[in-house]
Amino acid sequence: MTERVAATPGIYPLPDWAKETLSELKGHQKGDLLGGDEGGAIAEAYEEVRTEHVDDQLEAGLDVIVEGQSRWDDMLAHPLTLHDAVETGGIVRYYDNNNFYRDPRVTGALDASGDVAAELEAAAAVAPDEPLAATLPGPYSLADLATDEHYGDETAFQAAIADYLADEVAGFPAHETLFLLEPSLVENPPADGTESRATDAIRTVADATDADVVVHTYWGALGEKLYAHLVDEAGADALGLDLVAGDRGDTVYNVQEYGATDSVALGLVDGQNTLVEEPETIAERVEWFESKAPAQSYETTYLLPNTELFYLPENKYRAKLAALAAATEVVA
Repeated sequence: MTERVAATPGIYPLPDWAKETLSELKGHQKGDLLGGDEGGAIAEAYEEVRTEHVDDQLEAGLDVIVEGQSRWDDMLAHPLTLHDAVETGGIVRYYDNNNFYRDPRVTGALDASGDVAAELEAAAAVAPDEPLAATLPGPYSLADLATDEHYGDETAFQAAIADYLADEVAGFPAHETLFLLEPSLVENPPADGTESRATDAIRTVADATDADVVVHTYWGALGEKLYAHLVDEAGADALGLDLVAGDRGDTVYNVQEYGATDSVALGLVDGQNTLVEEPETIAERVEWFESKAPAQSYETTYLLPNTELFYLPENKYRAKLAALAAATEVVA
């Protein structure tokens, strides 16, 4: 019987109090939460936010707990923007959304910083008995968002980003799941003939952990050829399939035509829309997918938002967590 797991890929919204507090502490205008010295009061504020994010998940009843990534001011460009061998350029817009980050320009050799590992250790301390999930940008998306000023070759750069992330993962505390966020696979897919280079990079990171690896793609359907490569070559336990954005018929066609990973991660809740889905609606989307997909029993079906939840107001984000958790009880 398929296990239903309600979870999220992380990157939660900052509570309103934290936006104000951190803005004052960092000496920036409200909402301009760029990185900097995180000692003293700033570290204490982030610790309080982390505890709040974990408590939100426990109260909602999620099956797997993420750290919340409140320090990820640059979203999917983190943790690269904090690296000593990276210069951060100006604020730029990425993808076809109102998402902004500092352009990470890699100027030297990359190695692990331990930044995300420290976050995970802190989250595990907040809820030591709960299954822990780690979150990272996937190597293809991170390489896509970064600028290479050191390695000199696209292939070498993508491989270096993958090695860097794998080194970060090697330092993680025990975790049950690893979410690799890969929207660039949809928004800016590999050129024809280079799909295996992208899947090799993902496999490098996936091989660095014994946890279940979810490669979460979103903002529409993957191209057919790329989808087939990901299923066969990426080393993922589950591939994220967006049933909210784009034509979900294209998404399910890929599964019908090319099969699927042993488990599946379904983007069922809109991470960028304040409308809160009912648990029954989420369950209907799961059942619709399973009615269209090949007759097979997935080891695990992850019930996820289709994107990060950073874009939502606090009350809406919490309501969506609760709806996902409740939906696991509704799905037959």
